[in-house]
Amino acid sequence: MSFSDELLAEGSDIWEAQYDHPFVTELADGTLDPEAFRHWVEQDYRYLLDYARTFAIAGTKARDEETMAGLLNVAHTVLDYEMDLHREFAADYGISREELESTEKAPTCVAYTNFLVRTAHEGTLPEIAAAIYPCGQGYLDVAEHMAERATEEHRYTPFVEKYTSEEFHEAVDWMRDLVDDCAGRNPGEREAMREAFLTSARLEHAFWEMCYTREGWDA
Repeated sequence: MSFSDELLAEGSDIWEAQYDHPFVTELADGTLDPEAFRHWVEQDYRYLLDYARTFAIAGTKARDEETMAGLLNVAHTVLDYEMDLHREFAADYGISREELESTEKAPTCVAYTNFLVRTAHEGTLPEIAAAIYPCGQGYLDVAEHMAERATEEHRYTPFVEKYTSEEFHEAVDWMRDLVDDCAGRNPGEREAMREAFLTSARLEHAFWEMCYTREGWDA
């Protein structure tokens, strides 16, 4: 079993919780409250800026050209392609780019992005690889689960199609290979990688809950 598969096995309960979350099931069915999806668009846009930043910082820690190029390419893809998709979703709700960029992060988004950026600055490349992996693999697996559940096209079909696309599959395959390569080269880092992976996985689940409840600041 590859190390990435070991991580997924350890996080299987978290994955199942994501599959069963009402944000996921209702999005798949096309019944999700549009305001909950709007909250996801706004918060995930802010999240992606720091997700791309994490890849860029990781690129500075890579010791070979191929890994550096791969990490920086993902950062560019997130900024150039995935965020464009969010801007398209936002346009459906009358949200401008300026409004997206000025959206205040909800507490869970703050916690998740702070964890990623701190790991990027203070952690090793293996830790960073493990921390960024749950987002990619999680969205792919959740979207494939949604595709199996969906019975017809609806307003959220583009979300499912984006995260089950060939391009997204390739990006996740690259992340998985990075995790396995880091674990193979740095066996002493595996426990730290497990901790980083599970923390991000738990925050992925919390992110769905944040969007579903439209979490904000109480004070």
